[in-house]
Amino acid sequence: MTIDLFTPLAVGPLELPNRVLMAPLTRSRAEEGHIPGPLMAEYYGQRASAGLIIAEATMAMEGHSAFIREPGIHSAAQVEGWTRTTEAVHARGGRIVLQIWHGGRACHPLLNNGLQPVAPSAIAISGDQIHTPQGKVDYVVPRALADDELPAIVAGFRLAARHAIAAGFDGVEVHGANGYLLDEFLRDGSNQRGGPYGGPIENRARLLLEVIEAVRAETELVGLRLSPLNSYNAMRDSDPVALASWLADHLNGTGLAYLHLMRGDFLQQQLGDVLTPVRERFQGVLIANMGYTAAEANAAIAAGAIDAVAFGTAFLANPDLPERLRSGAPLNTPDPATFYSPGPAGYTDYPFLSAAA
Repeated sequence: MTIDLFTPLAVGPLELPNRVLMAPLTRSRAEEGHIPGPLMAEYYGQRASAGLIIAEATMAMEGHSAFIREPGIHSAAQVEGWTRTTEAVHARGGRIVLQIWHGGRACHPLLNNGLQPVAPSAIAISGDQIHTPQGKVDYVVPRALADDELPAIVAGFRLAARHAIAAGFDGVEVHGANGYLLDEFLRDGSNQRGGPYGGPIENRARLLLEVIEAVRAETELVGLRLSPLNSYNAMRDSDPVALASWLADHLNGTGLAYLHLMRGDFLQQQLGDVLTPVRERFQGVLIANMGYTAAEANAAIAAGAIDAVAFGTAFLANPDLPERLRSGAPLNTPDPATFYSPGPAGYTDYPFLSAAA
């Protein structure tokens, strides 16, 4: 039997009806206080036909905002707000996990009541600016975290996972990608500290592995997103293939339900093949992401190179993406001007096939 995007897949305790997953997409539609509102519930509910929805990067702890109006999961009001979303998805037969996240040095004092961002080392993001209520500004130099502060970070992720399960999510995805805190510890371009959390790969990975262990204590379904090649947020590593390979080996036995791997670099600055060595080493479900067409995804799944694909902008513009891919129907074109704008335009108003017919 040929395995393709529409072959069911077991992920932890879940049986996914298809392998067309929705990647986490920051949309900046949360309400005041970083609270998910009814509009977000409608958006995710529309996309419930995904094999699995991975909800957008969500603040595990207060005071670490890196966007305007991104959601959190650290307050009772946020948990209540997210409950509307999980109920909307489950009512339509869907499955949804929450991506829990710490922005690290990508945060800014203007978004966090003057609080200086934290990171493994006091190295600022260079070559880019951040959007704030006062307009675009340069990133600031973060404060290097002390070793004795890291247990509180781990505890924060664990509490976020507990809150996510209380809000009705089917599990969580730990955000270890794209130049945010856990990724900053992993890569040697941003982690230049010494001691038990710096230096060789096994030390740089220590915080991530501690977070996974803590989060696994709260839920059976834990995924992890990694981006060893991605240079977004001024990220680099001297040997991303070696980093990806080491992680793939050492993530076995952690109880991960899946590994979600970004195969390339948004900015095309750092090239290489991380999928092949990860597939050779990681023994669990491997989800790939970045630029897949339906044909390429089907071919990769059939060949056993990956188990599923997480689609990003295609799902943003096509709430019924699995149906469109199955039938070969044309796709709606996403509108970048509305990716982060407030309100329903470019968010919940993309047509379904039934409406477009």
